[in-house]
Amino acid sequence: MPADLILLHSPSVYDFRQKTILYGPVSDLIPPSPVFEMYPIGLTSIAEYLERAGYRVRIVNLAVRMLRDRSFNAEAMIKGLKAPVFGIDLHWMVHCHGAIEIARLVKKYHPESKLLFGGFSSSYFYKELIDYPEIDYIIRGDSTEEPIRQLMDSLRERKEPEKVPNLVWRDSLGKVQENPFSNVPSDLSDVMLRHYDGVMRSVLRYRDLISYLPFKDWLRYPITAVITCRGCTHNCIICGGSAAAFRRIHQRDKPAFRTPEAVARDVRQIERFSRGPIFILGDLLQAGEDYACQILDLLQKNRVKNQIIFELFSPAPSDFLHQMGLASPNFCLEISPESHDPEIRKAIGRNYSNEALEQTLGDALDAGCGRVDVFFMTGLTKQTPQSVMDTVDYCGYLMKKFKGDKRLSLFIAPISPFLDPGSLAFEQPERYGYKVLFRTLEEHRQALASPSWKYSLNYETEWMDRQQIAETGYEAIGRLIRLKEKYGVISREMAEIGVRRMEAGREMMHRLDGVLSNDNCEEELLRLKPEVDRLNAFPVSEKIQLELPVGLVKLRPWRLLWSWATGR
Repeated sequence: MPADLILLHSPSVYDFRQKTILYGPVSDLIPPSPVFEMYPIGLTSIAEYLERAGYRVRIVNLAVRMLRDRSFNAEAMIKGLKAPVFGIDLHWMVHCHGAIEIARLVKKYHPESKLLFGGFSSSYFYKELIDYPEIDYIIRGDSTEEPIRQLMDSLRERKEPEKVPNLVWRDSLGKVQENPFSNVPSDLSDVMLRHYDGVMRSVLRYRDLISYLPFKDWLRYPITAVITCRGCTHNCIICGGSAAAFRRIHQRDKPAFRTPEAVARDVRQIERFSRGPIFILGDLLQAGEDYACQILDLLQKNRVKNQIIFELFSPAPSDFLHQMGLASPNFCLEISPESHDPEIRKAIGRNYSNEALEQTLGDALDAGCGRVDVFFMTGLTKQTPQSVMDTVDYCGYLMKKFKGDKRLSLFIAPISPFLDPGSLAFEQPERYGYKVLFRTLEEHRQALASPSWKYSLNYETEWMDRQQIAETGYEAIGRLIRLKEKYGVISREMAEIGVRRMEAGREMMHRLDGVLSNDNCEEELLRLKPEVDRLNAFPVSEKIQLELPVGLVKLRPWRLLWSWATGR
């Protein structure tokens, strides 16, 4: 079945199956693997928007296919695809190696097809990207559905895309053109209408379920996401999605919020085909308490059986948490104080006290929360190795305070692999005590393919260099695992798995340091590859803890197909 546009998602490093790469704890707290196979939700939104405009769009998650089948030949599949336009997301910087390599393969086999890049990192590095001869177009911004539709119309009509907003392109003389950055919609009512339905239709049309999976294990753990807005009201200095980053990269002065009805509609759509958890992205209180309460009221009136995950960017009133419990009994809550130290927390843009944090944790548990996930980080401004260990001690204090309540889940991990380009710390490192080691797109690309995750870190701080960040990361995670075991939050068996992984990873990091100090290290790296691969495949206890129960019936795609066919 031909497509008008094929959207490709790459692994972080294209040839990760051939390279020796110790990933370390770079993706322990998110569903995808260190290959970062999860594609951005914007791909499904773009596909659905273009389908309504009469275009056929196919999504191919090459990263998932490469992970699930070691014999899968990505190059052969790309060669066999047919479309006048290919799109590649470079949303998160972790895909900058794979995205460029996939682009080269597309142009190798489809030189007449046009190649389009988009996403947050594409918007940031557009001037470097357009210099790659394989790339014809770059769409900038956080809301690219309409500009891409206009670009597709121009290509269909064989017109120069000089009026397509937000577009960077080469004209017939090879000169780079930057069209006005004028598409920054404040109204999101015309996007993400039925994009989950659109995914199912495409699966049937192309008879290709695997290419649409968000991450490798999604069929076993079908977690889905609902976005509430584009933009942010907060200014966390390490975040590439902060208010400052949105202004700088996407020309967005304030967030655009989806209506409460749209958010609730997505939740109901998901329930029709899945019993897996639903993550509502973004703190509902960003748009004010009235907006947040409207969403919770709608969820309460149209209650779904799925467990819903909410997130908070700061402590919340107890009555609001109680309303969450009414809207979704046994809900899950996530909050990221980042450090136990209020001064560090304030320095990174999260200004609240430990007392306020602890009050919210207690109120959430009292409101019937099924689990509260609390995330801390290493590699922060003003944070020393001792401060990291003090954060772990604070986790022990919390477990004692809440009497080892197994619903309280505490985690710690390094900022990795990159400090986000566009974040305040990346743009003004001296002000915040950071040293940025890589500035260009190509430097980040080469770093991703380093044999050890330590060398992919693009930053150091005044208080810790990369070695210390990596060492304290391993030590802190291991100590926190032992604390969880002590308070009965996790079993001894799970603790042993987690600690062995940290110890083995740390030892391998040191061995790789020794190998890389030799002039001729390639042969030794190749010899170590099987051992490194086994370490990378070791069970991640944190991922296991973060998974919510989905029951025996996980997916119900036939319900979605019936609804689509009958219009019900």
